[in-house]
Amino acid sequence: MSLKDEFKKMVTGLTTKFTLPPISNIFFPPFYKGGQPKDAQFMAISLEGGAAGVSFVLLPDEKMKEYTALQPSDFVEKNPREFALEFGNDNPVKEMISLAAINAICQHVMKETNFAVDYATDSLGLSSVSAGDRVGMVGLFSGLIKTIEKANAELVIIEKNEQLIQKFPNLPITLDATKLSTCNKILCTSTTILNNSLDEILAHCSPDAFVSIIGPTAGYFPDPLFDRGVNVVGGRIVKNGELFLQLLAERKRWGDATQRTCFQKQTYAGII
Repeated sequence: MSLKDEFKKMVTGLTTKFTLPPISNIFFPPFYKGGQPKDAQFMAISLEGGAAGVSFVLLPDEKMKEYTALQPSDFVEKNPREFALEFGNDNPVKEMISLAAINAICQHVMKETNFAVDYATDSLGLSSVSAGDRVGMVGLFSGLIKTIEKANAELVIIEKNEQLIQKFPNLPITLDATKLSTCNKILCTSTTILNNSLDEILAHCSPDAFVSIIGPTAGYFPDPLFDRGVNVVGGRIVKNGELFLQLLAERKRWGDATQRTCFQKQTYAGII
């Protein structure tokens, strides 16, 4: 079963046990050819009751017309399950929306069940990088590079964007994911789930490597990732859906509208 099928299976199970509120609002940032600027990288779905889910706007230029044709009226008052189960669709516009719906559904269940979410643990701190480590960074986490260098650890950065090699000639960036096989610690962007590259990434990781999936779009229950051998999932929970969508629209920092979360495989008890 593919990873995205695992997510759909999880959603089906949740929606069998829990009644979902309808979508109350949806936000799409303007489309920018050549890639989204940092303050317009995310779209989001909010549900009645306050839960919300975020997704990364990761679309090629040829999807501009389809994206800009999206209207909130096509989504408001509908069941988020309808869109969540389109995960794995070959259409990246529908996949983007489905990931936001999955996050919103999971966060609704977390609210309804008072699920014990760990807000205190720093998911990055669990990697505890030290001298002698070889760290594989999947996606460019610029803010972590100095920390890794200060620890006298080795670093290899795996990227899909070849232009970054020319842009940052002093960084050890490569397109060759097989380089991960010699890394004992892996920091991987959650975007790899949306762009279908996570299974390939994990296939190149040593079975003994400590793997962390990190990013704001990881707002779901971590079961599908833990089943794949991931050790830590660090994401964000939306505390106030209405405020969060407002901040996105105003291109402001998310502030208190969201909270960082951390799921650890060794302590995770599973979905209620």
